[in-house]
Amino acid sequence: MADMSALADWRMWVILLGVGVAIVFYCRERFALELVSVVILCTTLVFFELFGREGDPGASELLAGFSNPALLTIMALLVIGQGIFHTGALDRPTRSLLAMFDVRPKLTVLVIFMLVFAVSAFLNNTPVVVMFIPILGALATRMGRSTGLFMMPLSFVCIFAGMTTLIGSSTNLLVSDSMLNATGGGLSFFEPAVPGLILSAVGMFYIAFVMPRLLPERAGGSEDKPSANGKQYIAQIEITSDHPMIGATPVAGMFTELSDITVRMVKRGEDSFLPPFDETALQSGDLIIIAATRQKLKELLSSRPEFVKGMLQSTDPTDITTPGERLALTEAMVSPGSRLNGRTVRQIGFRHSVGAIVLGVQRRSRMIRAHLGEIRLESGDVLLLFGGADAMRRLRADRDVLLMDWATSDLPDIRKASVARFILGALVLTVSTGMLPIVTASLIGAAAMIATRCLNIRQAARAFDLKLYLLIGSAFALGAAMDASGGASLLADVVVGVFAPLGVTALISALFLLVMALTNVLSNNATAILFTPIAITAADSVGADPHLFALTVLFAANTCFATPIGYQTNLLVMGPGKYRFADFVRAGAPLAVLIWITFTLYIAISL
Repeated sequence: MADMSALADWRMWVILLGVGVAIVFYCRERFALELVSVVILCTTLVFFELFGREGDPGASELLAGFSNPALLTIMALLVIGQGIFHTGALDRPTRSLLAMFDVRPKLTVLVIFMLVFAVSAFLNNTPVVVMFIPILGALATRMGRSTGLFMMPLSFVCIFAGMTTLIGSSTNLLVSDSMLNATGGGLSFFEPAVPGLILSAVGMFYIAFVMPRLLPERAGGSEDKPSANGKQYIAQIEITSDHPMIGATPVAGMFTELSDITVRMVKRGEDSFLPPFDETALQSGDLIIIAATRQKLKELLSSRPEFVKGMLQSTDPTDITTPGERLALTEAMVSPGSRLNGRTVRQIGFRHSVGAIVLGVQRRSRMIRAHLGEIRLESGDVLLLFGGADAMRRLRADRDVLLMDWATSDLPDIRKASVARFILGALVLTVSTGMLPIVTASLIGAAAMIATRCLNIRQAARAFDLKLYLLIGSAFALGAAMDASGGASLLADVVVGVFAPLGVTALISALFLLVMALTNVLSNNATAILFTPIAITAADSVGADPHLFALTVLFAANTCFATPIGYQTNLLVMGPGKYRFADFVRAGAPLAVLIWITFTLYIAISL
């Protein structure tokens, strides 16, 4: 057992006090998270510089967290996630799920989380979270709810799934490896399954019925405000040689491929076809004049490359943007006295003068049924414009139009969607099969996103989250300090000495509680490595099954719900969910306590 004289080491108590103070400052958020992290890091460095002893970590060891593979993995995956979002690579599966959502919304949400659980049981949790963040974000938007209602549950469901198999979490493998070194035998593949499923069932009940009352509903990003008013724009689509609508015929005067969009005219050379179009089959070269809301036009531009090509080519065959450039959709009103009055859309030459194209024209006074390029503009007309970031800046300086900055929204560049999907698929495949470590695969994936121009350098840099970087780096420094001072080991040994006389159930419960508390401050991997040998020693001292004690460490180390630094998927959802540190304490800490109680009852019944 522990040498109780170690209690006299004042440095250990100072470090434990410092950990408690750091958690308080993280929770209160009175100061910026970046500032708190830097202060913690500087304080730790100064403390060991002034009061360090032989064998204590130096600056290189305390700063090693900033080059930790887990931290590099998170940063690389943030870049990959940005590439997936920027190219709209997951829009198609999202639309399929949204179509099901319109019919059975509750069932859709349930199916999604069941799928997340099934996949996470056999794959690393991090890429699973990256894949499902945009899907759940789309569902939240469709429901008109905050994304915060789904992001934390997404992370927690992945953590629960990781408890059920040996490869579900790296923590499980570390526990098994430590047990193998101590006893000569590790855990079997499905050994955690039964208790893991029981804990998961209890956790799912909490996530479904309790957590929504505890999570904040903070406003998300800028909404597509103009779509709410239902005003329609006149736009046009050219049926290109590879367009998916070639051969399409109307049903009751409507083209099914253009749902909720009114087709006002089809032009074929010198001929014009008006509704109901009879049995007119679309041909290559046809020009479709449509009336649609901004939201519907945005969905067309965010769906399939063939529609984008058809809408852009109908105005000018040249391209106005390069892959990787930020694309945006905005509105601009023709101002009174503008030089554009009386000129046609083709004559104003926006593509060449500012680098943007006119996708549609909105006129309140009357219905327009004409080729977009032939519409003569009037004061008060609203133009729906599409272009890159440079075009948006030039439009602000144009006195002939009044740019509505509040109506500007980014669009995914779906020209690289297939490439982004391939990169993500290759990442998941190489990591799940063990071909490459996740840190290597994620760094290669991030570099591939930039090399293939799914992202440019500036967009990748914006994906790098300085707050998370400093938070994780300072947490690793605290963990190294606690390990060096002997604080973590002493706490574990004291718990074993105090609770062993009370019986195996009390000892296991106390061990679970201690590991659970520390895994939310230290990394779960470090906690698993530190406590598995202690648990095996405790099992031998009371004559209990070492597998039971190893599983205790496994589940406790995975019960990292109370802080965002407890697990990397918590950090991944922190930004999309717009969470604060205290949100994890408020919603995750009760869940952790519930899992502790459930596991204690399971052990009491099993023994």
